[in-house]
Amino acid sequence: MFSFNKKMRTNGQQLVAKYCVNRRQSHDIRTGILMLNMGGPETLDQVLPFLTRLFTDKDIIPLPAQSKLGPLIARRRAPIVRERYAQIGGGSPIREWTTKQGTLLTQMLDQISPKSGPHKFYLGFRYANPLTEDAIETMERDGVKNAIAFSQYAQYSCSTSGSSINAIARHYINTIGADKAPKMNWTFIDRWPINAGLIEAFVDLIQKEIDSFPESKRDEIVLLFSAHALPLRAVNKGDSYPTEVSATVHKVMESLQFKYPYRLVWQSKVGPMSWLAPQTDDALKGFSEKGYKNFILIPISFVNEHIETLHELDIEYGHDLAKEVKHSFFMPILC
Repeated sequence: MFSFNKKMRTNGQQLVAKYCVNRRQSHDIRTGILMLNMGGPETLDQVLPFLTRLFTDKDIIPLPAQSKLGPLIARRRAPIVRERYAQIGGGSPIREWTTKQGTLLTQMLDQISPKSGPHKFYLGFRYANPLTEDAIETMERDGVKNAIAFSQYAQYSCSTSGSSINAIARHYINTIGADKAPKMNWTFIDRWPINAGLIEAFVDLIQKEIDSFPESKRDEIVLLFSAHALPLRAVNKGDSYPTEVSATVHKVMESLQFKYPYRLVWQSKVGPMSWLAPQTDDALKGFSEKGYKNFILIPISFVNEHIETLHELDIEYGHDLAKEVKHSFFMPILC
């Protein structure tokens, strides 16, 4: 069976902070940083509204008759998703984690780039409060002149970063019109898949886990980089996400001198359509059947804790799959 050690989990603050530590601004005005993310329900009662917003967003899940079919799917999935959130404490910690990361980020920027400060971060979620459009209004009330839209998805996808950027555009179209300039000057950081700070953070975390293995087992380690999957329909339209995730993995392995066997795998598939493969659970089963026992599972497309790490990786793979796969291997999970 699996041997699973939650103490091995590492907080993700450095993943964002290391990225921005060398990004110096030269503007002698106040800077607002809008941290873009999907968000998550903080209570079980917020699950249905969260899912309704998600399934009615054509950028992430395009559906026929979306305004009618989306809410229907949300209602059908809500009981299952509520149970999953109940199992991780009753809600998503993504707001808490993003707040910690934003606090650390702005503290660093105030120190290394005082000319562009004071810096203030704002949370801009797509499907949970504070919503992106509400955050923009707050920034304008605060008198922010220089706004940075900073995607918390290191690898760009039309369904994630693209959806958040579209939300910003729609906000201005709906409030001031498409032909007028917004009050704030906007800069967009929509992707950072091979940023040196990001790669360094992942390498540091992975190396710590490798060093925790008995020395006699280190040559037997398999690194499994798990990323959120994407429907092949989106990939076939030209979405750059799988290429950018692969680039992150390649840079990490390059820093590790390609010393260990590795595989990029995909998690969180929903529905019957074809998605990126192999799936994370299938890969774990396949390697286990071939006699591999020592794994490090790295959530390469995530920068903080949320339902996909706390439930899918911790519970579904770290606990439930351990009962199904009758082999013994150590599986620390990094986040």
